[in-house]
Parts: sequence; C-alpha cells; structure tokens
Amino acid sequence: MTEKGYIQIYTGNGKGKTTAALGLIFRALGAGFNIFIGQFLKGMKYSELKTFEKFSSQIEIHQFGSGCFVFGKPTEDDIKKATEGFELCYNKLISDKFDVVVLDEINVALSIGLISLEKVLKLMADKPEHVELIMTGRNAMPDVIEKADLVTEMREIKHYYKEGVEARVGIEK
Repeated sequence: MTEKGYIQIYTGNGKGKTTAALGLIFRALGAGFNIFIGQFLKGMKYSELKTFEKFSSQIEIHQFGSGCFVFGKPTEDDIKKATEGFELCYNKLISDKFDVVVLDEINVALSIGLISLEKVLKLMADKPEHVELIMTGRNAMPDVIEKADLVTEMREIKHYYKEGVEARVGIEK
C-alpha cells in the first residue's frame, strides 16, 4: 500500500499516455499493490489484457467502450457505457480495496461530453489519501490539470502513423 497517493495525468497529442500508465502498473505489481483499471472508449482486446489475466489476484480491469472509436457525436450507447463505467470506477476508487486506480482515456471521455466535469472533479476530491490515481487521454481540461499533482504532456514530434503504419500487436495494441 502506498504511503500517500497522488493524482497523475498523462495527456497530450503524442503517443505514450496509456503506455506510461501501463509502466506504472507494472512497477506497482512488483510492489504487491492492488490495481483497478477502467478503460473508457475501449472495447477491443488489447495485448495488455492478456498480461493482466496473469495477475488477476492483483488487477481488476473493465472496459467501457463499444470496440470502435467515437467519431463525431457520441451515441446513446457510448454515453450509457461511459456513465455506468464512471460509477463503477468511482465506487472502486473509494472502496479501499485498491492502491492504484487507472482511468484510461477519461480525459477524452470528458472532453467529448461522455462524463461531466463536475463528476470528474468530485471523483478527484473524494480520492482516498493512500490511492494513486492515474488519468490518461488527450485534451485534459484546465480544471482537471489544476487539481492534479503531476501532469505530463506527451507531444507528438514525429509519428509513423502519418506514413500509413497501422497499430501493431504488442506495440500499440
């Protein structure tokens, strides 16, 4: 269990936000921590899910997406999944069962209107003292950034996606 938990945000338009959170999870596993992961807007079977199965006694993970990206206005199903997912994440955060809580892509869910700013700020304020809260995704809102203890911005300088390279198993998915 951590001595004091902080709120970390990984944001920006560059690659590496979820990857940074996964690295922290890997380190927390080695320390014997219990981890909850809520993935907003994701419903696909990413490679990390296979790894997490091997640590099921320490990790609980849930996805709150339809399996495809949200383009334009979110559907009612997108909103329902995000709303239900957020409530589950909030309850897990305050449950006193987890040392690290990762809310993957919550900044995007917030920025496209799937979750209200008020709810996210309440979640941050209600975080138990010992829990480390990690929030990832582009477009972190200024109010969220202000409440965080650590904010890292990934800035894209060059990316092979622009050359037509698709997401690769084991690297991006």
